[in-house]
Amino acid sequence: MYAILDIETTGGKYNEEGITEIAIYQFDGHTITDQFSSLVNPERPIQPFVVNLTGINNSMLRHAPKFYEIAKRVIEITKNCILVAHNARFDYRILRTEFDRLGYNFEKETLCTIELSKKLIPNLPSYSLGKLVRSLGVPITDRHRAQGDAKATLELFKLLLNKDVSKEIITTYIKSNPKKQLQPNLLEIKESLPSKTGVYYMHRQDGTIIYIGKSKNIQKRINQHFTSETKKAKQIQSEVVAVTYEETGSDLIAQLKENQEIKRIKPKYNHALKRTVFQYQLSSFTDAYGYINLKVEKVSEQSKAITTFTNYQQAKSFMFKVTEEFQLCQKLTGLHKTQEGCFLFSIKQCKGACIQSEPVEHYNKRINKLLEKYTFNQESFLIIDKGRKVDERSVILIEKGVFKGFGFYNLNFQITNLAVLSSIINPLPSDRDTQHILHNYLRKNKMYKIIHLEEEINIS
Repeated sequence: MYAILDIETTGGKYNEEGITEIAIYQFDGHTITDQFSSLVNPERPIQPFVVNLTGINNSMLRHAPKFYEIAKRVIEITKNCILVAHNARFDYRILRTEFDRLGYNFEKETLCTIELSKKLIPNLPSYSLGKLVRSLGVPITDRHRAQGDAKATLELFKLLLNKDVSKEIITTYIKSNPKKQLQPNLLEIKESLPSKTGVYYMHRQDGTIIYIGKSKNIQKRINQHFTSETKKAKQIQSEVVAVTYEETGSDLIAQLKENQEIKRIKPKYNHALKRTVFQYQLSSFTDAYGYINLKVEKVSEQSKAITTFTNYQQAKSFMFKVTEEFQLCQKLTGLHKTQEGCFLFSIKQCKGACIQSEPVEHYNKRINKLLEKYTFNQESFLIIDKGRKVDERSVILIEKGVFKGFGFYNLNFQITNLAVLSSIINPLPSDRDTQHILHNYLRKNKMYKIIHLEEEINIS
């Protein structure tokens, strides 16, 4: 659990500042579970430059509660939480100073979103809260007021959690949280999870990830893990102490992220995706007569794949589908082995490419339409899909035919701003399995929207 904090102060000499406003959002890594905000009577004057900056003046605070009147609420909402703030050293110092004046020892672990941003999003021109969130497309209102800045910090922290591909933030939290050290009740773990699309991570006591999966309904899938009687399921049940998750909204992003996370982390109980599982590919060649032929074959580094398939039956079904869709010849698509006319020609549904009676340019024109539909070798485009909430969309970046990464943006944000797009994209490596997942998704035509890009984007 995290407590996202922002404090406004009177300004003045070091350790003599007083709090004028405080806002805290209790956050479980996915949703806000509690929140508190209040003006505070600092019992000392506010510096003029602070009044100009925040708009908070002495008369506004005359009847506000003093810190000792809200101290209990601050302790309650931050209990068992890691404090998160933009420039956490400042906010934590101010809060500890106020509690010291009351004779109470207030100690918490802290995370600083400035430090995390510099590590996870390097080389930005500014890391001040306002400029940083604007560069990332994060909405911000009531700048230099505690509630507005705390909410912006919360949205920034969500983005940083997504960019933390090594899972250092989550793993450190689980390892340091004493509540997680107890043998868990599996039912309680399941009930704490959402019925939403995303990737989930099973952790053992030291925080290590032992299994990664993806599902359109995380809670339902975890319930299957916890009620299964298989040997592997029972081993997982005996070791797991926590399940964390990342909502993706998009099933495509869940597939892509699961594929990469398993190969990178290599969890103890994952086996299937540690190796490439897409065994067949569709390739093309031009025959002696100039006709473009299609061929299903074993995956090979030597030949260029149009698209890939998990098994031969899936490939064969696809070939029958496109042969009919584009009025192709069964002989030239490998579906009918013959030295003469194909079966479709015999029933007058093939135009005769199999016996060289159809002009080469006519047949190849239809083949090229198929290639345009099912390949993106040199294209740069965005796949826009469902987000994690109603006012959000997910975005996947393909640059010159290669998957680069994904991100999320608010509907109020103009996605054609390519400079900001580079900042919100979480880079992921591309491999043959990644290409298969994308090809398979595009084949089924489930994307929300595609935006073609003329300008080259560099996110490296």
